[in-house]
Amino acid sequence: MNTAPPSLQNTRRGLAVLVPLLLVLLAACARVPEPRLFPHAPNDITARTEALLPADVILLGEQHDAAEHQDIQRQVIEYLAVRGRLAAVALEMAEAGTSTAALKSNSTQLQVQAALGWNNKSWPWAAYGPAVMAAVKAGVPVLGANLPAAQMREAMADSRLDQPLPGPALKAQQQLIRIGHCGLLPEDRISPMTRIQIARDVRMARTVQQAALPGKTAVLLAGSGHVNRTLGVPQHLPPGLNAKAVQLRAGPATSAPDARQEAESLAAFDVVWPTPAVPEQDYCATLKEKPGAK
Repeated sequence: MNTAPPSLQNTRRGLAVLVPLLLVLLAACARVPEPRLFPHAPNDITARTEALLPADVILLGEQHDAAEHQDIQRQVIEYLAVRGRLAAVALEMAEAGTSTAALKSNSTQLQVQAALGWNNKSWPWAAYGPAVMAAVKAGVPVLGANLPAAQMREAMADSRLDQPLPGPALKAQQQLIRIGHCGLLPEDRISPMTRIQIARDVRMARTVQQAALPGKTAVLLAGSGHVNRTLGVPQHLPPGLNAKAVQLRAGPATSAPDARQEAESLAAFDVVWPTPAVPEQDYCATLKEKPGAK
């Protein structure tokens, strides 16, 4: 499990190790067709949400420290809910087995947090509460989708979790675990931690699959690594389920993505939704300064 706060730069660097050269060449030679890459402007929720439909599931992959991503999630949920097209909202931010299904649409935020077992230290309610409450007020269930913490140790020891991903994808996921832990994780912990990541994706996939309803769309809110088509939740969804994987990508605002970055996006996501850059933070430097980090 990648417990370090996500860094888009790190994710790109990790995936670049294994991106096929063919994708790079294709991206360099061809313009990305709409709606694969949404234009930087205008940031039109109506047009962009409609461009994702029809879909049984929309997987919105955020950068956790980009506030605009949580606002986009809220707006997409509101758009679908108002039109009666929202089946459910599933969350990486709450454990599987928790749900607001038994709550009334006028339930308070405290009641909703209690129903979801919300951990405000890990996931600030101020960031995610508006999207969650938009669904609750519309009478749409919000479901915890993440692997329960009590099951993580079991997942670490389950070698069957080495099988769901193809060999290159498994190696890519392992590399991202190394990067996400800033190179501080002992090598013998890489496989167990990768199994947790895969187990989380499997559980999220199961949750959204069960939440899907004919003629409506379930929405998953998760980090962009979880909605990556080559590594994450889409790998564990049945072929007949129409799922759209969206990367909410913060910046860089000053330069266009290069061919390699576009190749990664094309391989991993159905749609890239660019947003303004956020201030870069060196999470690894902070982590390495902690006593006993090595």
